[in-house]
Amino acid sequence: MKRINNSVLALSLFMGIAAINAQEKKQLTLDEAVQLGIQNSKNLKIDAAKIEEATADLLEAKNRQLPELKVSGSYMYLPLKPTVDLKISGVSGEGGPEVHQVAYGSVNLSVPVYSGGRIKYGIQSAKYLVEASKLSTENDKIAIAYNVAQAYNNLFKANQSIKVLEENLTASQKRDETFLKLENNGIIARNDRLKANLQTSNIELQLLEAKNNYNIANINMDLLLGIPETTEIEVDQNYIEEGSEVKTVDYYVNEARENRKDLQALAQQRKAAELGTKSAKAENLPSIAFTGGYVAADIPKFLTIYNAVNVGVGISYNLSNIWKENSALRQSQAREKQLAANDELLNDNIKLDVNREYQNTDYSKKRITVYEKSAEQANENYRITKNKYDNGLATMTELLDADAAQISANVGVINAKADAALAYRKLLQTTGTLTIK
Repeated sequence: MKRINNSVLALSLFMGIAAINAQEKKQLTLDEAVQLGIQNSKNLKIDAAKIEEATADLLEAKNRQLPELKVSGSYMYLPLKPTVDLKISGVSGEGGPEVHQVAYGSVNLSVPVYSGGRIKYGIQSAKYLVEASKLSTENDKIAIAYNVAQAYNNLFKANQSIKVLEENLTASQKRDETFLKLENNGIIARNDRLKANLQTSNIELQLLEAKNNYNIANINMDLLLGIPETTEIEVDQNYIEEGSEVKTVDYYVNEARENRKDLQALAQQRKAAELGTKSAKAENLPSIAFTGGYVAADIPKFLTIYNAVNVGVGISYNLSNIWKENSALRQSQAREKQLAANDELLNDNIKLDVNREYQNTDYSKKRITVYEKSAEQANENYRITKNKYDNGLATMTELLDADAAQISANVGVINAKADAALAYRKLLQTTGTLTIK
């Protein structure tokens, strides 16, 4: 039985070591993580397909201005003798040759000359829609850059919490050893030593929770970047110092109006809609085209035609437009109104977003000052309480409370700095100026 237990223990140890070795470590700066996230984004792949679709629509619109050249030909076998009655003076169709096969072919060329502007409007509208698709992609890139930054920030905070808690756990465990010796020497009561042990257990629980949060944040980051879930990402904390001096809120509102890609994309869509309205109005106008063709036919023993070249001008007009209401025009005008309302709504949302993130950024920076002051006070309080305790002037409960406050304050400083850096990036995202290096 002992051998079996030893074998199980050895196997478990081997599997644990193998799992650790299988987990690849990858050090990434925030900018590198953003680039990787954009490179492997599933959403951007969808956006790329939409751009291809819009480009294909543009090609189709351009093709409408090119000449149409059609070739057709037919061969027919006639099993029954057809009745041929030539309506030519002095020529009778009776007693003519038997006709059993007919072959003919034609080539027709049509060059559009005037279509009421439908072709021109269609091409320009398609160009605007291609540009709108590209701008939407740029807007999505900025959103992805912020999402990656948010995930990176969560990973950093979880990692820093682990470091602080590990340091405090080590100190708490050493204190437990000291208190055990003091208890054995009759200097402190057993109850005081147990209170210290309870504090150590609480830190261990906090550490377990922090590691669990870190593992979840790491897997989320791996999936976001498109890398194997077993990759352990090592973050670079230098990004928390990136925030610069915050300007006035009006500055950021103006930046948003000039740089927001979704606003620019909507402007392109509105231009396309205006041209769609013009194109719909042109449906009531005639179309004119130059035409040309060649016809050849052969009916053995009866008729042969070749060199039948024709040129001319063709005019097409749908007379039903006189009594039919132009539904395409009404649809296009309704779309113009819809896009105009969307533009007003988006501008209002931009003002709200910028003002909200401006306030959050200002709030985050002020939090750093408060947390730093709180940490300074907590550290000094612990130092004083420790001295008092060593001199018998403070209780064990006061010492442990001071230690817990010190841990909380130090973790708070780190989280406040990380949150401030992220808040500043969020502000830049709402203005459309979040740089992607």
